[in-house]
Amino acid sequence: MNLLPAQEAAKIYHTNYVRNSRAVGVMWAVFTICFVIITMVLFIQPYWIGDSVDTPQAGYFGLFNYCIGNALTSELVCKGSMLDFDSIPSPAFRTAMFFVGSAMLLIVATMVCFSLFFFCNAGNVYKICAWMQLASAVLMVMGCMIYPDGWDSPEVKRMCGQMTDKYTLGNCTVRWAYILAIISILDALLLAFLSFTLGNRQDKLLSEDFEVQGGAGSTDTQVI
Repeated sequence: MNLLPAQEAAKIYHTNYVRNSRAVGVMWAVFTICFVIITMVLFIQPYWIGDSVDTPQAGYFGLFNYCIGNALTSELVCKGSMLDFDSIPSPAFRTAMFFVGSAMLLIVATMVCFSLFFFCNAGNVYKICAWMQLASAVLMVMGCMIYPDGWDSPEVKRMCGQMTDKYTLGNCTVRWAYILAIISILDALLLAFLSFTLGNRQDKLLSEDFEVQGGAGSTDTQVI
């Protein structure tokens, strides 16, 4: 069996360690970009709650915009704008929009922080991104928890029936955007955990760099 000097074996191990860390870092960056797209979609799309076969009228609601069917023509009449708070049917919807929008901006800022890898220590950048992703998850949780508090608004009751109340959806159903928002919380937590892990590994890589360089004048202890 061939034996390698300790210094050479350490360099090979260190090279593989660096290569694996970079591969995981690229995967993390790709998932972060995908997560940015997801948060932008669920923020804009008005499909958080919607009608069912038992609702008096057709329609759907988002964070700030909504569409309700006309009882006479059955055509959807859409209202609401993020720039006009008075057009949003409930104060709870406005608050949820603020928290979800802030979470989206934090994730976008995380993607912008990718440029810092060219100027700053990679471990510190990963940790900054981790805290931003963790904060985004917390904001998304608050938005998802506050949103049902606005289900007692007159516009929602007009579509979902008079049995609708806070945290009681009446004859309506939860749509895919709300479900995606809940799933995105788990995504943000996983990305934050991975960011912290990558940041700590980068710190370990720096210490190993010093060990490998410092071992250049050491004795040639044989390892398998």
